[in-house]
Amino acid sequence: MGFEKQSARAGAPLYTPEQRLRRDATRWTIVQGLLAPLQFVVFLISLVLVLNYLINGTGLEAAAASVVIKTGVLLTIMVTGAIWEKVVFGQYLFAPAFFWEDVVSFGVIALHVAYVLCWLAGYGTPEQQMWIALAAYTTYVVNAAQFLLKLQAARRDEPTSELDMSLQGALK
Repeated sequence: MGFEKQSARAGAPLYTPEQRLRRDATRWTIVQGLLAPLQFVVFLISLVLVLNYLINGTGLEAAAASVVIKTGVLLTIMVTGAIWEKVVFGQYLFAPAFFWEDVVSFGVIALHVAYVLCWLAGYGTPEQQMWIALAAYTTYVVNAAQFLLKLQAARRDEPTSELDMSLQGALK
């Protein structure tokens, strides 16, 4: 089965009817739906720990461990997200419908991994390392907002008319 190209132009639906069916049929959609809120909770806890360390100078070990955990969750959601993209769009990353989200995701990953490498190598002071973590978290918030906007667009594009439902049923 060939995968059709998704238009990246403004106003185009996020998914073709075939892509929507693949999205709804794959377990990777559920995996992403579970990992995204988990990652957000890990982020919030870690953010508190990092800020506590930067403000009060206490809790370095907890803050560092939380950033490493956040990085692990991020890498997990990136790998499973790439698999999801392959199932739905026919390519592992940079499908036109999620191109910019994937571009920013790589920036998020680069900053998280930079933190972990600095932490492991002892490069920079703990404060400098935590500032890298905050930069990573800032880009993560931007990326999360991108995905939330995309989710909102997908919901807006869902078929609601009887004709749309009939067409979707005919494709099954």
